[in-house]
Formats: sequence, C-alpha cells, structure tokens
Amino acid sequence: MATAGFAVGLGNIWRFPYMTGMNGGGAFLVVYLAFALLIGIPLLTAEISLGRRAQLTPIAGMARLTGSTSNPWNLLGWLAVIAAVLIESYYVMLIGWIVGYFFRIVSGDLTGTPPDQLTAQFQSFIASPGPVLAYTAGVVLVLALIVARGLRNGLERVAKVAMPLLVLLLVALAVRSMTFEGAGRGLAWYLTPDFTSLTPETMLAALGQAFYSIGIGMAAAFGLGGYLDPERSDVPGNAAIVVVFDTAIAVLAGLVIFPALFAFDLEPDAGPGLLFVTMTHLFTQMPAGRLFGSLFFFLLILAAITSAAALHEVLTTTLTDMVDIRRKSASWLTAGTFLVLSVPMILSQGPWSDVRIFGMDLFVLADTVSGSYLLPAGGLLLSFYVIFSWTFDRFLQDTNSGAGRLKVTPRWKPLMVVGIPLAVTAVLLAGLGLL
Repeated sequence: MATAGFAVGLGNIWRFPYMTGMNGGGAFLVVYLAFALLIGIPLLTAEISLGRRAQLTPIAGMARLTGSTSNPWNLLGWLAVIAAVLIESYYVMLIGWIVGYFFRIVSGDLTGTPPDQLTAQFQSFIASPGPVLAYTAGVVLVLALIVARGLRNGLERVAKVAMPLLVLLLVALAVRSMTFEGAGRGLAWYLTPDFTSLTPETMLAALGQAFYSIGIGMAAAFGLGGYLDPERSDVPGNAAIVVVFDTAIAVLAGLVIFPALFAFDLEPDAGPGLLFVTMTHLFTQMPAGRLFGSLFFFLLILAAITSAAALHEVLTTTLTDMVDIRRKSASWLTAGTFLVLSVPMILSQGPWSDVRIFGMDLFVLADTVSGSYLLPAGGLLLSFYVIFSWTFDRFLQDTNSGAGRLKVTPRWKPLMVVGIPLAVTAVLLAGLGLL
C-alpha cells in the first residue's frame, strides 16, 4: 500500500486526464496502457529488486553495489534523486493549489461563477504568491510530520486508509459521471482510439506519463525496495500489482472526467487547468455539484499526499544514508529544502511569469524535464544496468528469490535486453527531434 500510495497521485488524477485531453483521447490511452504494462512492470520490478539487493536508498545503494563512489553506474542513483527533487519542488505547490480550491468549493465561493470568470479567478489565485505559499507550507508541514514518524507508523498507516478510500470515491464519482445525459459521447471519445492522431510527440508524452505515473526512475521504488526482506518479499508480484492498480486508477479518473465534460459540452483539451477551471465549472453546473466537487478535490488531496510523502520518505532516508544525521532532523531539513525550492515554482506563475527558458516558465520546464526526459532516461539507464552490469541471468535469480506465482522468466529477456531499450531510446530521440 505504501508503494501503491507513492505511485497513485496527481500523475493519475491530474496529469493523466489533461495529457489524454491534449493528445486526442483513445489513441493516447492505448499507447499509455501498452507502455505501462510492457515497460512499466519489468522496469519497476528491476528497480524494486535493485533497491532490495542494495538494502539502501539509490545513491548510497548504487555505491554499495558498485563498490565505489565514482563508478559511472552510480549515475543511476543520482539521476533518480535529481528527478525526485525536481518533481517534489513543484508537486508540493500543486497540492497547495488543490487544498486552496478544496476550501473554495466547500465554502461555495465558486458556485454560480461564469466560465470566463473561473479562468480569471484561477489565474489570479496561482499568481498570488502569498496564499499559495501559505497552503504549500501547510502541505510541507503535514509531509514532514508523516515522515518523521517513520515508514510503518507514518506513510504505511496513512496509505492503508487513503488508498481504499480513494478507490471508493473514484468509483462513486465515475458512476455518477456516466449517468449524465450525453455522457456516452465522452466515453466514446475516451475509449475509441484514432491512431491517425499519433505523433512522435504523443508517443513521448505517453511514455513520459507512464514513467511519471508509475514512478519509474524517481528514487522512491528503489528506496522502498531497500526496506524489503532480501529472501521472502515477492518483488515481481508486488510490482505488477502496483502498476495494475496505478493504471486502473488513471483509467478510472478518465471515466470520472471525460463523460461529464462531454455531457456539459466542455472541451477536454484544457491542459493543466483542466481540474481547476473545466472541472470546477462542471461542478457548478451538475446537481449536487458542491458535494461532488468537495469529494473530488478531497480525493485529489489524499492521492497527492501519499505520493509526496513517499518521495519525502525516500529522500529523507537518502540523506540519513549519506550523512550522519537523525531521521527526524533529516525529515525537517528535507521539508525545509522543498519549501525553499517551491518558491521559484510559485513565483513563476505570478511575479516571475515573464522568466522563460526554452519558451517555458519554471514550473512547465520542471514538469517537462522531469516527466518527459529525466524519468525515461533513468529507465533507460536502469535497463542498461540490468543488461551490462547485473546481467539478465543474475537479475532473474535475484528477483525471483521470494517470488510468488509471477516470476521473471527467460521470456522476459528479449523485452528487457532489446525491446525496452529500443522503445525508450526511439521515443526519447523523437522527442528531442533527433529521429
């Protein structure tokens, strides 16, 4: 549940729907599912197994496995931690946005607001550094308190309650969404693929979304794997459960959002503002919208907190593995670091909105670099490590120790050695305009 809590987050309920909306619906969904199952399960299995083998977090763990702090393979650990830090720096800001909108919907502040004013209100909200920073600071405080209690009494305890509740709320909202008149058009758009709309950019977006949502190359799977018993834990089975659960939540989020959007004649390609403008407008129109809107944003908070806490947990432990520092002190130091790093992200939506790098503000740049490039690159490096250093036969033997019904078999070898490296390399090169 802790690992599922890490995997299930805003990547499923915020990022996946808006990426699907911007990339044509059904075709993006099919490619995403293929990447999640054929690439996600093997690489998550490898990453968790590598963490279990190291019994440490990524940087210290790779140094232990390679026997040196300067071995080139140690880049695998550093790349994962850099990606995790970059993602957490804006992730806490996003949770702050959601908390702010949760209170606004609960209070009825947005009820009856016209669509054009909703857009203006959202832009005004995220452009106001003071309130957003206050909400973000509250989020960081909660994360620090959870992680300071330790894995079992902190993250695991929260995830055991949050994950089942999240599923129940999503199912209830999906059922309600599909009962609206005209919802069938949204279902057809979402579930019927039009492969003529596929482009290399769409493929890269789908791959990046799979890595982002599952959390491959983000340090957490490696770090959480370090807690597992080297002999008795079922790595392949649990990795498959996490990927299937994570993917199902993403698909379910689409069943909540797209039928309702089409039923009320709203466009699905609103981008990152899909939740805060389009969905908020939807809740102002639908019967009992204030109640359903409150539930929807509450489940977003649940999903986001468990993901952020898992990243915070692993990065805190990364710090304790590298330097002589107590866990509680490391948790608060990590929290303070993320609060500081979130400030440029917050300012990029307001006073620093004119600061552009490659045509992107700091938040969009961080999201693009981490989700579309660093995570796939980390996954590619992980596959190379399995091939050239660990070797497939040793990977099979180590990973199957403690495995249940699902095991790594020789049939995985063509996929791990040829299929995954070629697919990830091709999509990355296409995204960079080199193919």
